Amino acid sequence: MESAQYLTCGEHSVNPGDPTPRSQPINLNHYATKKSVAESMLDVALFMSNATRLKAVLEQGPASHYYTTLVTLISISLLLQVAIGILLVVIARLNLNEVGKQWQLNQLNNAATTLVFITVVINVFITAFGAHKTGFLAARTSRNPL
Repeated sequence: MESAQYLTCGEHSVNPGDPTPRSQPINLNHYATKKSVAESMLDVALFMSNATRLKAVLEQGPASHYYTTLVTLISISLLLQVAIGILLVVIARLNLNEVGKQWQLNQLNNAATTLVFITVVINVFITAFGAHKTGFLAARTSRNPL
């Protein structure tokens, strides 16, 4: 029977066939920073989408259905996204490897996650209230109202 050979490298055992042996433990601070950057990019995309939606609602004017509701919900969503962005910048700048800051980082991360959840729920309502006819049906309805 053939037994697997393992090498030890620091505290980790490394399989000789493994193309990416790890000689150092994962840097949690670097991981958290990359996570915050990715989350920030998604926040920017949603922010741009909501800004476009707000522009479309404002161009339709107060005569459109749910005008006040949509303007309010989109504005709240935009404000929450700015707050989330600020929180993510603060989280990314703090060092997770400092034991004294870990509790604070955990609380900030929990706050950011809660705000993201609230923003998602608000955006579900924005989508529900902002449903418009598009494409062929919209062109047909505008030319030939019933």
